[in-house]
Amino acid sequence: MLTLLAMAAAPAADPSVGPELLRVILSLAGIMLLIFAAGWFGRRLQGRVHPGGRRIRCIESASVGARERVLLLEADGKRLLVGVGQGGLRTLHVYEGEAPAADVPPSPPAPAFADLLGLWKRK
Repeated sequence: MLTLLAMAAAPAADPSVGPELLRVILSLAGIMLLIFAAGWFGRRLQGRVHPGGRRIRCIESASVGARERVLLLEADGKRLLVGVGQGGLRTLHVYEGEAPAADVPPSPPAPAFADLLGLWKRK
């Protein structure tokens, strides 16, 4: 009986919260890293999707300022030089006649996400 009273009177040992807190913080950091990686990967893949049947395509673009760009577009067999800035779009020049054949062959379409996931699962 004395041992029970002595055990009840003794202060309980405080559990160490340091390792548990470190585990929670590392888990949260890992989840945040996965979210940012998914966003980055999604933006990278989004720029490579080229659906077929497009009548307008960007041949080339060049930056001419902090927020200004010049685009060479092909639309319905004509080439247009367009300026893009804060004020909007402005046609700079329209090239008459048939658009010359593209010097660079079109790049093959990027694989679908399902295909990439299948490759990753097989490894």
